[in-house]
Amino acid sequence: MAITYGDLLMRVMQHVRPYELVPNSANELYEKWSEKCRYDLIKCNRWQFKKNIFGIVRDFDNLPLQTQNDKPKVGLVGEILVKYHAIANGHIVQTLEEEGAEVIVPDLINFFLYTAYDDCVKYKLLAGSFANKIKSQIFIHIVEQYRNTLEKALHSSKNFNPPESLKDLIALAKDHVSLGNITGEGWLLTAEMISLIKNGINNIICLQPFGCLPNHIVGKGMIRELLHSYPQANIVPIDCDAGASEVNQLNRIKLMLAVAFEKIKEHK
Repeated sequence: MAITYGDLLMRVMQHVRPYELVPNSANELYEKWSEKCRYDLIKCNRWQFKKNIFGIVRDFDNLPLQTQNDKPKVGLVGEILVKYHAIANGHIVQTLEEEGAEVIVPDLINFFLYTAYDDCVKYKLLAGSFANKIKSQIFIHIVEQYRNTLEKALHSSKNFNPPESLKDLIALAKDHVSLGNITGEGWLLTAEMISLIKNGINNIICLQPFGCLPNHIVGKGMIRELLHSYPQANIVPIDCDAGASEVNQLNRIKLMLAVAFEKIKEHK
């Protein structure tokens, strides 16, 4: 429940915040629902969970927004820590929004579903146990039941799109990378980039720690392969490291956004 709440709140808040008519209204609504969800988690009530999910979507759907919608959409993928932790990634979401972009970050629950599915891959391709495979399939089934509520709520909204299912992400990845890539973020990182592109989000920043070899392979290492299949993609890899130059990172971000804004002008 907790991760589903968090994923939904992040999804809807980041979608509307760049267009809010009243400054800070999206953050205030986010804090209001975060507090309520934290309180209701104690009850662990499935009916209340469903009510909250639909309530969050309804309230963010009705938030007053600017009518002009010409901001570039930027997807953020990469190693799990630097993707979600503001300090680790140098507050990149804030930087992108200040530069005039809308940021889309894939759901955190994808990582837990991916790691659970790894037991199925290990059983099929490597030397995994049948028992672990069954346990993981049960876990995936339970999580997907909670996600079904989220998907129904987002389907009924006027502003938001539902997330890809685990089955969909697997299908996207397997045409480009082996599902046997299960170190780090593995095939999931590639799948999330493809999912973003197929949903019209061609501008992508791929984050990884400087010394994270697995993510350099399935993240930065897959960019050329993806550009062959999706030439419209605008993908920029960025290393997040204490010794990395912040000026260099910012310049790479601004260069990517300059291309994104130019493409928006071309389509007007």
